Amino acid sequence: MYPVSDAFLTAVQKNTRRYYWSGKITTTAGSVYKFGPEDIVKGSGYISAQCCGSSEIELGTVYAAEFGISLFSKIDRYTLKEAKAEPVYHLLLADGSYEAVPMGIYEVSEANRTGKVLELKGYDYMLRFERSFNGYETVGTPYDFIALCCKACNVEPAQTQAQIEAMTNGTETLSIYSENDIETYRDCLYYVGQVLAGFFVINREGKLELRQYGMTAVQTYEAKHRFNSSFSDFITRYTAVSSTNKKTETAEYYALETDDALTMNLGVNPLLQFGTEDAREAICRNILNVISKIQYVPFDSDTIGNPALDLGDALQFTGNGADADQTAAITSMQCRIGGKETFKCVGKNPLLAQSKSKNDKNIAGLLNQIEAGKIGIHVFTNATAFSLSDKDLKIISIQFASTEDNPMQFFGQAVIDVAADKSTQTGTAEGSITIPAMTVGSSDASATDSTGSATPETTVNVSLPVTIETDGEAAVYMTYEFNDSIIETPKLVETWHSGKHVLSMYYPIESIIANYTNTFNVYLRITGGSGTIGIGDVIATVGGQSMAAKEAWDGKITIEEKIQPFRLTAKITPKDFTETVSKEINWVVRYSWSDTIQRQKVYGFAAFIETGGSA
Repeated sequence: MYPVSDAFLTAVQKNTRRYYWSGKITTTAGSVYKFGPEDIVKGSGYISAQCCGSSEIELGTVYAAEFGISLFSKIDRYTLKEAKAEPVYHLLLADGSYEAVPMGIYEVSEANRTGKVLELKGYDYMLRFERSFNGYETVGTPYDFIALCCKACNVEPAQTQAQIEAMTNGTETLSIYSENDIETYRDCLYYVGQVLAGFFVINREGKLELRQYGMTAVQTYEAKHRFNSSFSDFITRYTAVSSTNKKTETAEYYALETDDALTMNLGVNPLLQFGTEDAREAICRNILNVISKIQYVPFDSDTIGNPALDLGDALQFTGNGADADQTAAITSMQCRIGGKETFKCVGKNPLLAQSKSKNDKNIAGLLNQIEAGKIGIHVFTNATAFSLSDKDLKIISIQFASTEDNPMQFFGQAVIDVAADKSTQTGTAEGSITIPAMTVGSSDASATDSTGSATPETTVNVSLPVTIETDGEAAVYMTYEFNDSIIETPKLVETWHSGKHVLSMYYPIESIIANYTNTFNVYLRITGGSGTIGIGDVIATVGGQSMAAKEAWDGKITIEEKIQPFRLTAKITPKDFTETVSKEINWVVRYSWSDTIQRQKVYGFAAFIETGGSA
């Protein structure tokens, strides 16, 4: 629920209330047109939003909200393309003041004129994510994927990294399976939302927000607050999760100890294809722990409304056939400007669920065998930003395989913002100065005689030291690594002044072994300055014939251990030290774990030894 005052919550529940709607329209040229209740055609305005389909609870949804209104206005409709409309609801409080509630930001998609009436229709920023997605082999946390999508589509995220990491599976490292059905950034958000056990919306400030279904009622609707309502005679609840494993072509099924209700079918989620079975099970069971708390009675009701309510908010109903002990979340809503507000919660009956919903193995179309000679590519996009220094930093890592011993080609480019160190240059400025001729009279103190004389033109050569500060040059060095072996190539370096530059990369990969997982890495370092690479500013591909959709693991595990140095004093005093051991499997999904060893004490013993002789 949008944060409002207690006075607002009291006033919005009254049988009679006084309110009005207003708003403004901002064109792309910067012109602002305000409208009030007198400008709105009665019964024409509405705001419609949903987070589920028409039959059951869903995870990961990315529905766009719709806004429509008719205004008595003379605004030129041709100037309203992609203009922003921002409606506002105002409610009169008991103290005589009005409290305003913003109702979202919508981009105008249609502007039609009928006589003196201007008809507008718009959608929120969710449609901006309908852009082609190019991060087909991106690795990162859920927040990294959200930040990547937001940056690419010019939408600000509503939650910080810490807030996302605090959610279900928020700290998991995810990787996109190369053969997937992700076409747009909106599709990518859908799968990220599934992993986080929530759904995405554009909030009232125009930011991308992840929400989870509410469990505690934020408002109670009595019979007097409803015009009509319909309630189901069952409770929708979930006791199992099913996720299709594309590599094994089977559906993995995880359930509670008592499995007697619905199964949430996640389908083929590209983010849940890599890693061990235990890792996938942990993610799915975390999702199950969230949705197993859902116990909703599906309903459909026309109410007096509360514009402060949001999708996912849980409601409680009493009277006129409602069960006061049950709750339900809002899965769709329509607010009529100056009229009723309709809320709806969808859900299935667990008793009527067919057995195939428990473990749906109908995964036709999952076979992605690579035909001989077919050309394929693996695409990489960075989901995290990089800061370059004088030490090698891995910016690209692509894993791929081929069903045949065919050569491959690597292409890549990165946008680097370079800040070169300042350079001081010293030198000498030389030149000549010409002193024009002068006539000196007898009254001048420097006159040589009483009659006056002329001084001839004189040229003097001068030399002055000069120091200037200029923009220096930074050198960016590239290093290619293939299967843990540095590729010995001619020195790959670019020298740049400060500013943004595009780094182009290419290398022909010849030593390809069939049915073997290969890894191609690119390292960068910079001298003479610093450099940064933003999220999504790196894109790279490995392409060739007979590239496989299912990479084979070569069985290699790389473990690196670093121990911080500690010192033994002359008195052999025990010293505490902390050792952190991190291990990582360098597969496409970098599953890692760490050990921290503390309070380890080192003891020393000493004794004098007689060697004979005299002191």
